[in-house]
Amino acid sequence: MSSSSSFSSITAISLILLLLNLCCPFDTLLAKSKLSNSPTFHQHHSHKNPLHQAYIALQAWKLVIYSDPNNFTSNWVGPSVCNYTNVYCASSPHDPLIQVVAGIDLNHGDIAGILPDELGLLSDLAFLHLNSNRFCGILPSTLANLILLYELDLSNNRFVGRFPLVVLSLPSLMYLDLRYNEFEGPIPSELFNKTLDAIFVNNNRLTSVIPSNIVGSTASVIVFANNNLGGCLPPNIDKLANSLEELLLINTNLSGCLPPEVGYLYKLRVLDVSSNKLVGPIPYSIAGLAHVEQLNFAHNMMTGTVPAGVCVLPSLKNFTFSYNFFCEEEGPCQNLTSRGIVFDERRNCLPGKPLQRSKKVCDAVLAHQVDCFDYHCGGSGAAAATPLLSPPGHF
Repeated sequence: MSSSSSFSSITAISLILLLLNLCCPFDTLLAKSKLSNSPTFHQHHSHKNPLHQAYIALQAWKLVIYSDPNNFTSNWVGPSVCNYTNVYCASSPHDPLIQVVAGIDLNHGDIAGILPDELGLLSDLAFLHLNSNRFCGILPSTLANLILLYELDLSNNRFVGRFPLVVLSLPSLMYLDLRYNEFEGPIPSELFNKTLDAIFVNNNRLTSVIPSNIVGSTASVIVFANNNLGGCLPPNIDKLANSLEELLLINTNLSGCLPPEVGYLYKLRVLDVSSNKLVGPIPYSIAGLAHVEQLNFAHNMMTGTVPAGVCVLPSLKNFTFSYNFFCEEEGPCQNLTSRGIVFDERRNCLPGKPLQRSKKVCDAVLAHQVDCFDYHCGGSGAAAATPLLSPPGHF
């Protein structure tokens, strides 16, 4: 899964609905095992028409939509909800003879409004895509009723408040996209106890540190970029090796040295730790990332040698290590163009290379290089010792 993947195409939606129908027995068992003692669950499926419940929910939602410039909801009129634009119906996982609303896709609608409590009536929903709208406010706690929800995309909206804990109560959730909102506070450690495949929380107002139990995640894609998290990457990050393919920690106030265990993430295709406060060298273990296509260490305070093993990685297409203090490039790193690799090595301390930092700046920094064996991260996300290095933007 790529971080730039879009789930708004008709093909993708059709596939989700097909999988929903094929997986009916599993979903039924899952729902029964988790909710066998829930009177609300039994009442909904035994006595209430799910399409009528959906009608109530969608009409309540339409009442709190204040702007719909593309008329996505203009035909949300009358009880035939399966005919509503961008509303997708399928057979119920509990009874194949019953139709339910299985998905809603309002991506790129530029719709303004809020999410009403009545959305909790859509308990058969498998996907909810609201990317690139103007929805605001906080998420209703009633979303916890969406026990079959597999994909939740709320990105590029104006949601606010603490990290929405309601998403932690969704037992079937696999894809979570909360990026480009205004969520605040710490990332709850419980997030990494869920069997998610993709976690996008970038470009919010999240603070505190990266939870240490991130290593328990099953996600193939983790994107924390552009949040003020701080702290260091945990040294046992190699526990993510069997699942993690993309790790993006751009501008997260990350500090410390890059642990050598990063090189054991053998499935990794994208690693971007740019615009942080990382120090020390590029670990030689990075040479073990045979599948990596994009490496970005730019705008940090890293020093030492650019290892040859990294520059000959078989899948590498883009290697950016500009705006650091690297002082040497081993063999093949001196001619990446011949290998067809797009690279950026500006503003380092590389002898004979153009657009490097001044000798005065380089000498001052390289005289105080950090020993990663003696460098420890503080529990609050601040390093125990502050390295004597110039900030990344200093020339």
